[in-house]
Amino acid sequence: MESLRKDIRYAVRMLAKNPGFTLIGVFTLALGIAASTALFSVVYGVLLRPLPYPKPSQIVRLWEVDSAGNRMNFADPNFEDVRSQNHSLQGVAEYGASISSVLGGTQPTRTMIASVSRDFFSVLGVQPVLGRGFAPEDQRFGAAPAVLVSYGYWKQYLGGGSDLPAIRLAIETRPASVVGVLPPRFRFPDEAEIWMPRELFERLPSRSAHNWHVIGRLRDGAALSQAHAELSTIARRLKQQYGQDTMTTDVAVATLQDSLTGRVRPALLILLSSAGFLLLIACANVANLLLAQAATRERELAIRAALGAERGRLVRQFLTEALLLSLAGGALGVFTALWGVNALLAIAPHDLPRLEEVSVNLPVLLFALGISVAVAAGLGVSTALRATSGSIGNALAEGGQRHAGTLRSQRLGRAIVAGQLAITLVLLVGAGLLGRSLLRVLSVDPGFQTERVVTMDLALPGTFLNTEKAPRAQFLSELFARLRGIPGVEEVGGTNALPLAAGMADGSYVLMNPEQISPHVRDLIKRSAEGSLESDQALVNQLSSFFDQLFRDPTHTGEADYAVASEGYFRALGIPLLRGRLFDDRDTRDAPHAALISESLARQRWPNEDPLGHSIEFGNMDGDLRLLTVVGVVGDVREASLEAPPRPTIYVNYRQRPQSTRTFSVVLRTGAEPGAVISAAREIVRQLDPSLPPRFNTYTRVIAGSLESRRFSLTLAGIFAATALLLATAGIYGVTAYSVTRRTREIGVRVALGARGLDVLRLVLGQGMVTAVIGVAIGVCGACLLTRAMQSLLFGVTSTDPLTFAAVALLLVLVALLASFIPARRAMRVDPLVALRDE
Repeated sequence: MESLRKDIRYAVRMLAKNPGFTLIGVFTLALGIAASTALFSVVYGVLLRPLPYPKPSQIVRLWEVDSAGNRMNFADPNFEDVRSQNHSLQGVAEYGASISSVLGGTQPTRTMIASVSRDFFSVLGVQPVLGRGFAPEDQRFGAAPAVLVSYGYWKQYLGGGSDLPAIRLAIETRPASVVGVLPPRFRFPDEAEIWMPRELFERLPSRSAHNWHVIGRLRDGAALSQAHAELSTIARRLKQQYGQDTMTTDVAVATLQDSLTGRVRPALLILLSSAGFLLLIACANVANLLLAQAATRERELAIRAALGAERGRLVRQFLTEALLLSLAGGALGVFTALWGVNALLAIAPHDLPRLEEVSVNLPVLLFALGISVAVAAGLGVSTALRATSGSIGNALAEGGQRHAGTLRSQRLGRAIVAGQLAITLVLLVGAGLLGRSLLRVLSVDPGFQTERVVTMDLALPGTFLNTEKAPRAQFLSELFARLRGIPGVEEVGGTNALPLAAGMADGSYVLMNPEQISPHVRDLIKRSAEGSLESDQALVNQLSSFFDQLFRDPTHTGEADYAVASEGYFRALGIPLLRGRLFDDRDTRDAPHAALISESLARQRWPNEDPLGHSIEFGNMDGDLRLLTVVGVVGDVREASLEAPPRPTIYVNYRQRPQSTRTFSVVLRTGAEPGAVISAAREIVRQLDPSLPPRFNTYTRVIAGSLESRRFSLTLAGIFAATALLLATAGIYGVTAYSVTRRTREIGVRVALGARGLDVLRLVLGQGMVTAVIGVAIGVCGACLLTRAMQSLLFGVTSTDPLTFAAVALLLVLVALLASFIPARRAMRVDPLVALRDE
């Protein structure tokens, strides 16, 4: 302990003796440690931190899998069979979530409502902190709705009162009683605020109606692979038993944590690797500083060794100095990381899962401490061994120590700088590829116009009954008419699936000839649309059998997205009409149902003929079995993302099929100030229905929101690359300047023997350029290998894009040239008389 105390005191004196070196070393290490710690905070909170449930590794997510390997949600009958036939899961539950308008609190709200089946909360291991859970009498079709609310919703909108039976909510005008409050921060799924029993809704008998997400809990001792094998056997048995009636050929299983975070895992790991590279560059800079310091202390070390100091004792001294430097940098890095985490959360995409779990906590602090100690060990040992490897006699000889030490230090210093440049090139190439990808994405034509468009999202009550459909269509028509009267509004329309904001539902359609339908079936379809078949199950089965046979013919079936829209929707967004007509006043509820199809669907199904007048059956999307007649073809729209190709789409008229308008977005093309339009539109909605809280946005922000993940990755990669470039520039400058200082006598001799200033400039710049070229060459090879891991993050460019590689390599060479030029000019001005006299 006494020796350690002396080592620490001596290390403090040495660091205090060189404040410039100490400050630069501490801040450089703090930069690398802060970046690594901040990114690790995000990675730990999102990917590594266990879910806040009992035995979270046993909670799994299940999907149906079709013959093509595509994962799907579960159909009710398949879910029931899996639940009853498996032995590896102790509980299985369905769930789904959607936005609804809710009354009864302090104000109307647009709230995420989750529908969950029995066993949902037991699978997660969650119990109410106030009140009770769902009772068996709550979980049956036709029961009076009972709901659970989140802790935050209870506090913010229900006043935090303990008298739950007195609280009544209206969810889409349907009264519901609050029976319990769930624990703080529990918001699964999809940031839900209210939970209701899934059993309140009708069970769908179709095995192709894939509507529900499913979770389960493994039995104690059961492995994930064991559960997957058993569920796959059940799926094959169902396929063998029901044949064409079910699309399921397998069941996929993954831990719930992996299912929540799998989409963002590659990007976060790549960003964490980038932070690690930045830390390596910072360590390389500090290593060069330490080597320079060690070179100036060679004579001191030689004297200490001559007086009897063992090499291990000298190594320990260097380790102590490096540890103090690293711990100081680590402490400053942690404080910087606290700010960095907040900055990351501010720019993180809103759909990044588990953001609330991100913080600088104990595991993150241990990570920072481990990084600091590892850096100290690496820097201390390497510097100490290098500094104590020379001959004592040579070090004590006059003049010998400077020249020998200089050669050794220069070679190692240039090697470190070459490594810095190589790592910097990898980071710059990664940022360049992401930047070029973003530019390619922004250049994609979405198929519609986004400038001067205001959006208004509404959560409307469900139209489950036939008597509710006409009032819904009338409400929307009245809303459109009033919104058109706002000064500056040029066009108004609406849809249930806004491109780049809400994904469209998709399903199977069948091409039909109306002559295929017998008068008897035609009558059944009409009665079904009127709701008069519900009490006659035999006729319902007969009608279902007819359409099941049609959907089994692959030559007449296909997959398409489904959207409800108004005639003004296409004009408001500038979606071009390519053939036929748009919806208009002729498309009344009782008229033949009209459909618009996208260009890609027309090209796919009718490549060499006119699609107008053809009939489509798409009733599995909304329960309306009346045929759709194609009246027009409109341009393709990229609805999922700008990076995904347009999908075949079928549009139906909101007047004729209003049952799918539960979530509805109005678009207003305006030449006026958006703020004035939004205020007027909000007042119109309040007048028509005070229970509807609208949410407004501009379409430019909608587009920006769809690119949040890509911008987030690019911003961080760009920051890391720019910082790495600055550190590498400082490293080149430092090594070159140190080399010039140590070679003052040599340069003086060269000048005295007739060397010109340009010769000296060429000498110094040549050494810098050789180092830069070697570093760039190594970096290009490394980048070719490492950037393959980010191929999934790229769009429109390859991971070995030659333009990006060439631009980055040229940039680094120019930066190295500039960093070497400043000390090279100083070398040109060396006075040989002064240099030789100093020696």
